[in-house]
Amino acid sequence: MFSSNLPYQFYNYVKSIALLVLALSGMPTSAEQKTSVVNLPSVAKHIETLASDTFQGRGPLTEGEQLTINYLAEQYQAMGLQGANPNNGPVSSLNRYLQAVPMAQITPNQDMTLQIGDLSFVSGSDFTARTEQISPQITLDDSSLVFVGYGINAPEYQWNDYADIDVSGKTVIVLVNDPGFATQDATLFTGNAMTYYGRWTYKYEEAARQGAKAVLIVHETAAAAYPWSVVESSNTGSKYTLVDSQQNKSKLPIMGWLQLAATEQIFKQSGLNYQQLKKQALQADFTPVTLQQSANLTLKNTISRATSHNVVAKIEGSKYPDEYVLVGAHWDHFGTKHTPSGDIIYNGAVDNASGVGGTLEMARVLMAKHKVKPFERSILFINFTAEETGLIGSEQFSKGEIIPTKNMVALVNIDGMNVLDKVDYILQYGDGLSEMEDYLVRAAKVQHRQVKLDPRPQNGLFFRSDHFSMAKRGVPSLLFMSLGDTDPDYIAHRYHKAEDDFSADWSLGGVEQDIELMVDITETLANSRDWPKWKMDSDFKVIREADLAH
Repeated sequence: MFSSNLPYQFYNYVKSIALLVLALSGMPTSAEQKTSVVNLPSVAKHIETLASDTFQGRGPLTEGEQLTINYLAEQYQAMGLQGANPNNGPVSSLNRYLQAVPMAQITPNQDMTLQIGDLSFVSGSDFTARTEQISPQITLDDSSLVFVGYGINAPEYQWNDYADIDVSGKTVIVLVNDPGFATQDATLFTGNAMTYYGRWTYKYEEAARQGAKAVLIVHETAAAAYPWSVVESSNTGSKYTLVDSQQNKSKLPIMGWLQLAATEQIFKQSGLNYQQLKKQALQADFTPVTLQQSANLTLKNTISRATSHNVVAKIEGSKYPDEYVLVGAHWDHFGTKHTPSGDIIYNGAVDNASGVGGTLEMARVLMAKHKVKPFERSILFINFTAEETGLIGSEQFSKGEIIPTKNMVALVNIDGMNVLDKVDYILQYGDGLSEMEDYLVRAAKVQHRQVKLDPRPQNGLFFRSDHFSMAKRGVPSLLFMSLGDTDPDYIAHRYHKAEDDFSADWSLGGVEQDIELMVDITETLANSRDWPKWKMDSDFKVIREADLAH
């Protein structure tokens, strides 16, 4: 029987022979030709194991979760890392490597109708509605309907769509994305690059702060960066949420989306032209418009509760053990879908078994370095749960139950690695956000690689992975993601599909060089007194400065 590790063993054998030939010839070896500290067969084994059918797609709250968190805890323990949760049993216990993430599963009943004036809309095909409040039923009863443009309140951009309207208890209709994307004007917000103000999550958060009862985001494919089918599939089934002591009453009662065609009908019924008002909403002095009709809807929910887990392990610093450099990657994927024709397992090999394999290998490499010369700061490795269902595990961690945010130096987050050949660049997500970008440039230069900006900034990827939970609480971070840039076929045919499987044909050259780069950044920060700062004026910067001041 052939070993699945044979390709990597052969690769290392050939590389050793090449280095020997160069040495005997007297030719200098470049940085790329130096023997790597990365054990590619080990990384491949981690990915293959985590993405195997045995792990059932690593769905939270399933047997696949138990297998996954046990595997990760055992791997970290075997490497000599400590469990990072001091509140979870004796030092030797595997429970020390776990952080409980209490969640509610909320399933909206799709037998509902949105009634606006004389118009009736069908759930799924015309609109979606869900909630994060722990309530079996929420109703809109003749709720006033207001169009508030982009629904943005951004002082740093001198923009407030809510300045001249009180939307307390009302239903607001908002546009997706932000005015910069709509105009492609680089001087307006950040032009084509999406800001957080353009994300659907922000629309709901701001409307909740304004006291709205419901939000209906108008879907347009280009502005949203995905078709209606994604909105429908993501919002009509079960969703998970954290639960606070007030049963999430501070959350927006109804979180909705509205098809463009349905939106145009609603505006026409009120004697308004949606396309004209959308253009007017591009002005900072836009005045919200109250529609003639009111909204009626009954949202019924089935609610269940369970506890998932983050996995946390640390290398304790020698001089500043309470200061932590974070390395993270989410362990979860979509689990197993049961169909009449058989089970479909979403193994998520690239997204994100590769990232988890990367954190395990970084832990091994850094632990070996620590034994030779201890790091001054602590390094914490965290594998988050429930990223795919809304960054839930990272949101729980960001609350500071294990480490206060003021003790978090920065986060390096991996969400999909380049499992193919090495490349001469590294992608940077976001531009001019924080000084972590300077660390990326320096480490890339050591590898003779260039830093390239995200080629799809309009998709707002910086706001769509676990590091963003920390960013919202002020912690600077870097996102390492390689999904479609080295393999365009991946997004079209394997991303979030059952076809995202492990392949023994992967060279893992990109994994090797990116792990080396991230180890460099992590090691540098662990032996530094630097606290990377935010560059761009934002709520993140204000929160961070206030946090570090205490």
